[in-house]
Amino acid sequence: MEENHAEWLSHLSNEIVADAHGNLLDAYVVALEGWRRGLTLRWHVKDSEKFKDMITWYVDRPGQLFSLSSKEKTHYFFRTRGDKVSNEAVLIGKDKERTKQVLESQDVSVPQGKQFKEHETNEDILEYMSELGYPAVIKPTDGSFGRGVIANISSAGELEYSLDYVRNELGFKDIIVEEYVPGKEYRLYVVGDKVVGAMNRIPPNIVGDGINSIKSLIELKNEERSLNPRLVSCPIVINEEVENFIGRYGFTLDTVLETDKELFLSDKTNISLGGDPIDVFDHISENVKEEAVKAVQFIPGLYHGAVDLIVHENTNKVYIIEINPTAQLGGLLYPIQGKSRDIPKAIIDYYFPETKANDNEEINAYFDLHDVLEPLQSRDATTTTVTPCPQEKLTAKKYVVSGDVHDIGYHRGLRKHAFERYLHGSITKLEDGDIEIVVAGTDPEMVDDFKEGIWEDVERAQVIEVREAPYHEPVKVGFEIKVDLKTQVEELKMLRKELEHTEIAMKKSEIKRRKFQKSLSWKITSPIRLVGAIKKKMQ
Repeated sequence: MEENHAEWLSHLSNEIVADAHGNLLDAYVVALEGWRRGLTLRWHVKDSEKFKDMITWYVDRPGQLFSLSSKEKTHYFFRTRGDKVSNEAVLIGKDKERTKQVLESQDVSVPQGKQFKEHETNEDILEYMSELGYPAVIKPTDGSFGRGVIANISSAGELEYSLDYVRNELGFKDIIVEEYVPGKEYRLYVVGDKVVGAMNRIPPNIVGDGINSIKSLIELKNEERSLNPRLVSCPIVINEEVENFIGRYGFTLDTVLETDKELFLSDKTNISLGGDPIDVFDHISENVKEEAVKAVQFIPGLYHGAVDLIVHENTNKVYIIEINPTAQLGGLLYPIQGKSRDIPKAIIDYYFPETKANDNEEINAYFDLHDVLEPLQSRDATTTTVTPCPQEKLTAKKYVVSGDVHDIGYHRGLRKHAFERYLHGSITKLEDGDIEIVVAGTDPEMVDDFKEGIWEDVERAQVIEVREAPYHEPVKVGFEIKVDLKTQVEELKMLRKELEHTEIAMKKSEIKRRKFQKSLSWKITSPIRLVGAIKKKMQ
């Protein structure tokens, strides 16, 4: 399957989200949407007071907790979940058995099954399945990302082997055993009373070319996935499960597949385990969308989230599998086929409906996530505020400068010229020795005037030629000097020397202070200082 980059949202290009892979991606795209609309964006650490009443699991690093504020209100977010979603909804979504109970009480169709606690034996489960019938599915009561889920178990012997693996090797003691529903599995994202995105998740797969082994084809597929902002963080992993799965069909990792033969490597559709996201929003039936909306509305305190469901291949009956209040959005934003669906837009519309008029794709600016989070990661701060986004259309130009123009002091001077003109942009060294300067601002005259500054610093640069052209790519707020590694190392050495000199000066100053406090003049003037301190306190 080939990726379709042309269908991705232009304002969420690969360049813009380059620093936001993995768990950071979901929070970043929602935060970016609010920030672009003029809302004040702040990032928080996990022990911030503002989040003490909001369940936030697995917050292992900054970049997942943020707040957005208008003049009238503030909302807090953990990844894609906003503060309108209740803790009760999160707890229900986390517990698959409780989710089934809530939905069944509202006559929503779910696969028939039963939960088994740790004290209940495998024999109890085997006896239950002999009554329910095969094929079967087992899954942990409290699990995510497809861990411990085994589907289409066709016999008691296979079930016994699977139970031993899930309960003993993986350590999931509490599990759910239920009927296997044959059909296509979908994930729909619901906001309010509407479905705003839908995808079909395909299990990890490869297509033969008659030349490469299965192992080599997996490596090639992972190279393709690395170009996708969502899939780059979840390659297909070659492990015992994959080898066992393809072994059922008589294949090994060394097998060379014939041309155009498609081979599935697992029956799990999770993207995090190597699955492929296919956009189906325009093709899925209204009945399926209605069932997803009902499922969300029946969960107390859930106003937006993802619904995983299966449409039976024979009856078209919809079975709700799972509800996720803190769902990942990457598969809907970066499908390998179909169109991107702007879920962040729908979420911000729901929390800040008054900003819909500010939803202007011409404001194609973004911020450096790494720089914003650095004070939180170094524990120098508990909250950081992002520089406001320009709220008018940006005019941008690219200047390519030839000559002796590599002095870092010259580059810093150009950055100063940009700041004086309220411009954003960057400087990049090109392979042919030229430098490329991108500047953007809301005042076209200032963008044009910047060119004068390129010629001014004759002491640190000898400019031979300046070529200019319009620039239509996204622009990062601030001004970045993209120097080579050698220059970065030299700058780091200089900063370390400056720090060492400062520390030495501080130590010398402290020694002088201590000597002075021990001196005769300090002791003689002590009563005078005491009287002065008393007078100051009285005043």
